[in-house]
Parts: sequence; structure tokens; C-alpha cells
Amino acid sequence: MAHKKGAGSSRNGRESHSKRLGIKIFGGQAAISGNIIVRQRGTKHHPDKGVGIGKDHTLFALVDGTVIFKKKQDNKSYVSILPFPVVLTEEEVVAPAKAVKADAPVAEEKAPAKKAPAKKAAKAETAE
Repeated sequence: MAHKKGAGSSRNGRESHSKRLGIKIFGGQAAISGNIIVRQRGTKHHPDKGVGIGKDHTLFALVDGTVIFKKKQDNKSYVSILPFPVVLTEEEVVAPAKAVKADAPVAEEKAPAKKAPAKKAAKAETAE
């Protein structure tokens, strides 16, 4: 009896690593632009406003905001982002910088003076 199996037969290759698919940021949670929202095979969830789709059907945030999952008339799941309200800091609210007057004299810039070339004759005399 042979102790080796015939050609084309293998006992290996049963186990594959998990792909870590699924929802990464759930509805109502905050997402920053670029965050992955869903990793999926195919389009189980479709992108809506503020959400982009990668070549492997990964959905990601295009803007900062709150994640919203909803079903539309076609009974498909859509993911959108409700943008955060824009909040201005105190520095941005303060009056704009003062403009420079057009009447003010402008100092003219001059090119830097060139150095005189070194004299070869002086070097020749010192060498003797």
C-alpha cells in the first residue's frame, strides 16, 4: 500500500484568516473625515451624503459629523453623515487685519554689490 496520496490531493488549506468585516462606526457615533464606517463584501450598505466608497466596497467618511443609517424606498441600507455645525474660534471672529495703505513709500531693493575678482599677479609675486 502506498504511503503517499495521489497527485493533486492535499490535506492542507482548510483554515483562512478572518477578514474583520462589519460596521466599525455605528449610527449616532461621531466620525472624522477619512474614518472607515463599514467594511463589507459587495454593497450591503450603500453610500449617501458625506460618505465615499472604496474599490473593495468599504464605506468611509468624507466630512466630520454624526453617522446615520437609514433605509430608503428601495429597502436598501444607506449610510450618511450629518456634518457637525461649524464653530468659529475667538481669533477667527476678531476683526480682520489692517490693510496696508497704498500711499506709503516703498523702499527699493538693490542687488548686492559684486566682489572684485582676486588678482593673479599678486599671488605670483608672493610665490617667488
